[in-house]
Amino acid sequence: MTKSTHSLAVGYILWIFGFLGAHRFYYGKPVSGTIYFFTLGLFLIGWIVDLFLMPKLEAEADAVFTPGPTNYTVAWVLLTFLGIFGVHRFYLGKWVTGLLYLFTCGFFLIGIIYDYWTLNDQISQENTRAYDYAY
Repeated sequence: MTKSTHSLAVGYILWIFGFLGAHRFYYGKPVSGTIYFFTLGLFLIGWIVDLFLMPKLEAEADAVFTPGPTNYTVAWVLLTFLGIFGVHRFYLGKWVTGLLYLFTCGFFLIGIIYDYWTLNDQISQENTRAYDYAY
């Protein structure tokens, strides 16, 4: 059994804003998240279908991303609500870019977009490093 990296409950909460792609980004689907953002969840049809696909999206994320000490849900909440201040970057131990985000409103919002596309991979790398360091 794979250790859970993403929360199904959080996925459903984000699904409420899923017509903007929030749950898709959270589960590591940045391309479809972007498409949902620009088409309002594929004209709300994809958004409704995702209500039933949510367990599959979570299982796929759990299989792809590396579990470890850095919590995906915490990082995503920090990015979503405090991203322009770089708090998620501080959480990941990236102090230099955290300070850059703090003083430039998330590197003029371009960094926030970048992080929406890559946050799951950044966390996986941190968790892999922590695992390699421990063993």
